[in-house]
Amino acid sequence: MRSPRRRLTALTSVAAGMTLTLTACGGGSIAEETEANEERAAEFGDCGDINMAINPWVGYEASAYVVGHVAEETLGCKVTYKDLKEDVAWQGFGTGDVDVVIEDWGHPDLEKKFFAEQGDGSAMDGGPNGNVGVIGWYVPPWLAEEHPEVLDWENLNDFAEEFATSETGDKGQFLGADPSYVQFDEAIISNLGLDFEVVFSGSEAASITAFQQAEKNKEFLIGYFYEPQWLFAELPLAKVALPPFEEGCQDDPAEVDCDYPETVLKKILSTSWVEEGGPGVELVQNFEWTNEDQNQVAKYISEDGMSPEDAAALWVEENPDKVEAWLPQ
Repeated sequence: MRSPRRRLTALTSVAAGMTLTLTACGGGSIAEETEANEERAAEFGDCGDINMAINPWVGYEASAYVVGHVAEETLGCKVTYKDLKEDVAWQGFGTGDVDVVIEDWGHPDLEKKFFAEQGDGSAMDGGPNGNVGVIGWYVPPWLAEEHPEVLDWENLNDFAEEFATSETGDKGQFLGADPSYVQFDEAIISNLGLDFEVVFSGSEAASITAFQQAEKNKEFLIGYFYEPQWLFAELPLAKVALPPFEEGCQDDPAEVDCDYPETVLKKILSTSWVEEGGPGVELVQNFEWTNEDQNQVAKYISEDGMSPEDAAALWVEENPDKVEAWLPQ
């Protein structure tokens, strides 16, 4: 069997030849596309379809489209992207509507419902995707520098009036993100006796804009945010120290009074899709990259205005060795 590097080189040569033909003639022929598909199938096997959930944050989108690009362009899969909230995406495993959730931040409640050990068995752990998630409370850099005491939760009530807005009255505003995200901020505020009120921004993009404006205008702002996220390369938000996470402190959502844990992010896969096998399954199971990798593609999308498809294609072109390690052996 040829080595993975030679396989990738051969496929690149085929793709290059097709590109020249398309450029010269203004379009490829059915015969040419059929031949290319047959070569991919002979090399890796028939890939079939992949239904990829897209959860609503750009880092997830970056991972999904990079994997999807490799699946389509190298393995010949047909990838369908579906914009779905986290809990809704899991429901699709049992119906065949979703094959892959590429970035899961930890949902023991959903695992209990959909994993084989406790639930209906329609979903399974697909292994780590290489990213480490850090959720927490953050403030803009200017605030951390001029008032470092806000970085300790025990001092926050001293600044509640400074964080107050027209929506919160005398209470300080705590900026939540998308309420569908994994979050316990209302419980934390209540259980720590903080004089704050959660106001949800509604989306990742809105939270990013709020932090950028707070830094520019030197406004008091505290809110939910997370890594990996491309914004940290531009705006090094400072993390507020909450009571440290301990096992069991988030078991009862109403009683949470601790910080969020660092989470090894993982892939969740449709059990029936995995059992069917094929190169697409192997690709997704092999996929791992770093927070820095994801942040780069996310920046291409959010900051540089590239489409997810173009951002993924650029990163794949620039990182052939990493991509090669994901391919079926």
